[in-house]
Amino acid sequence: MAIDRRNLLRATGLGLGLAALGPVTGCVPAEPRAETPAGQVDWAGLRQRLAGPLHLPADSGYGTAKLAYNPIFDTRTPAAVAQAANASDVQACVNAAASARIRVAARSGGHSYGGYSTPDNGLVVDLGAMNGVEVKPDGTAIIGAGARLMDVYSALAKAGRCLPAGSCPTVGIAGLTLGGGIGVLTGKYGLTCDNLISAQVVTADGTVRTASATSEPDLFWALRGGGGGNFGIVTSFTFKTVAAPQLAVFQVRFPAGSLTEVLGAWQSFTASAPDEFWSTLGISAGSPPTCRINGCYVGSESNMNALVDKLVAATRTQPANRYSLSKDYLSAMMYFGGCANYSVEQCRPDWNGGGVLGRESFTASSRILTKPLSDPSRLTALLTGRTGMDILLDSLSGAPARIGPKDTAFPYRGALATAQIYVGATTPEARAAVNDMRDGLGKLTGNTAFVNYIDPGLSDWASAYYGDNASRLRGIAKHYDPSGVFTFDQSASKV
Repeated sequence: MAIDRRNLLRATGLGLGLAALGPVTGCVPAEPRAETPAGQVDWAGLRQRLAGPLHLPADSGYGTAKLAYNPIFDTRTPAAVAQAANASDVQACVNAAASARIRVAARSGGHSYGGYSTPDNGLVVDLGAMNGVEVKPDGTAIIGAGARLMDVYSALAKAGRCLPAGSCPTVGIAGLTLGGGIGVLTGKYGLTCDNLISAQVVTADGTVRTASATSEPDLFWALRGGGGGNFGIVTSFTFKTVAAPQLAVFQVRFPAGSLTEVLGAWQSFTASAPDEFWSTLGISAGSPPTCRINGCYVGSESNMNALVDKLVAATRTQPANRYSLSKDYLSAMMYFGGCANYSVEQCRPDWNGGGVLGRESFTASSRILTKPLSDPSRLTALLTGRTGMDILLDSLSGAPARIGPKDTAFPYRGALATAQIYVGATTPEARAAVNDMRDGLGKLTGNTAFVNYIDPGLSDWASAYYGDNASRLRGIAKHYDPSGVFTFDQSASKV
């Protein structure tokens, strides 16, 4: 059974030439910037400077160009959408927006949970055309910031390489990486940002910079977990990759009423599981709640099943259903992305990419379990009697825990799991239900949250997303963007 990120929550419980995308040496400065009256952009002049198209509200392509993944943001009306073709286009857009003092936001996959990549009256810099993937002989990969995960996985697989990243195939590599990036290979290979070597970034002054351990090191630190849209617009990433492994996948469903026992066992098992074994506990609210465990193993199906046997035994619960499969790297990524029955070409968005994967209305939030819940029955109680709500607990054990909490901007090293709270609707009732669960779960976990699942209604969000790293992030944002060109409601400059 194929399962994408959303279905996992519910049912289971190269474009442009790479010369324009590759990293640069040093900085490429911006052209001199002329100030214009506030809010007034010379759109005709900007259009002439761009290699890619610019869509204004009166243009026929604007209605499609402005669409984000979640239809709740369809009412947003950006001043314009620029479909950037290269880093020079991004520079021109940043300069135009900064001069006119209007909001500018990058869009990679358009999955921002808060809709921050689709600002009202702002300039959207759509990076979707900058989606090239080049694998070098040494195994490093240069990936355009507009590449979606299916672009990344298919191109890497052709070269026999692998990068750990998320499961939803239409998510953009940029937003995922900049917030940390969790996926089914996290335990073995770390977060996506842990595999970043360098990034090409257009900062608020219109300069193209290379951020790495030796060039702009503070910016490089911030880009690994500090969240998308905060410090500039990334145009390309250079990642280290590994040889594509053989994988095995599994699912175990448990009978209704067994959540407390399963959660208790899953927590204990996950905390000491081998790096090769990654799992997610999916929980559906109800009377009583139901749950299932899905996972991925780097290695053979037989070795994986020996570990699943131990996990199931620890629950002291007879599963209602169980299966496992052996898969190569690309097949496993397509399986988790809900594309097992589709071709790679089909496993793309249907609203602007010619694929078969549609948009989705949802409301979501998150918490982080920094340690196992002392009383799993309290989570069971929070979910009992509700309908239409799911919580997905994704393991953070293994490789991510062997990096210090201050070594990158991502602070939750050594945590047990992320917890995504999800309702497949965008009504006021859905928002209220998610807020209530977020706040109730927060009493069990403390003030924690995952910036990749950004929530505009989260109180004390700076501490929740960044912990002790918040003050350093604010300083870096102020240094690279002193005028607040990239400011939004939950930007690092407001931490």
